[in-house]
Amino acid sequence: MKVEIWSDVMCPFCYIGKRRFEHALAQFEHRDDIEIEWKSFQLNPLMKTNPNISIHDYLAEAKGWQPEYARQMNNQVTEMAAEVGLTYNMDQAVVANSFDAHRFSHYAKLNGLGIEAEEQLFRAYFTDGKNIADHDTLAELGSNLGLNPQNIKEILATDAYSNEVQYDLREAQELGISGVPFFVLDQKYAVSGAQPEAVFLDALQKAYSDHQPEIIADSTDNSCDVDGNNC
Repeated sequence: MKVEIWSDVMCPFCYIGKRRFEHALAQFEHRDDIEIEWKSFQLNPLMKTNPNISIHDYLAEAKGWQPEYARQMNNQVTEMAAEVGLTYNMDQAVVANSFDAHRFSHYAKLNGLGIEAEEQLFRAYFTDGKNIADHDTLAELGSNLGLNPQNIKEILATDAYSNEVQYDLREAQELGISGVPFFVLDQKYAVSGAQPEAVFLDALQKAYSDHQPEIIADSTDNSCDVDGNNC
């Protein structure tokens, strides 16, 4: 059974959702029968990479928040991440457009390393404070996966895999996906947001049993959306 996951590298709930889903999957009796495919989504396609401003200041300006409120929101999501064993260093996060990171992810996917690439990208952005738009950084992440870093730099210097990213974005639009993470199980069930493990486990069990299409959960509290809510 296939599980497709739309996410953006800079979405804090996407990394949390990844961990919660993985914890649920570990409890699922038929986990060895599950194929996982990560799909590209951009919360802000027009975002300009700017390592000179903090993510707190960026969010405050982009959403019209007070700077202290932006910091408070990031602190809350940091605490949520810690509950699933993740370390978020939001003070170090680099404001960066994620398009090239998604291109890198597609290249890794072609080499059978799509899941591993997503983990590398999330960790680089949220934990290590790396610029995920920087080609040298992406080459380094690829090298960590056993890929040739020079090949990655050459690929990213072109528009390779841009069509693949755009395809995922169009598919998300056609499905009406406006926030991430968004999980589609066997093209029958959808789970929106970084839901509790029990919700993911229930969805896996129901989808595996081949039930009719149904929305298992839809939460705006634990997801990032393109209208600027939450993230």
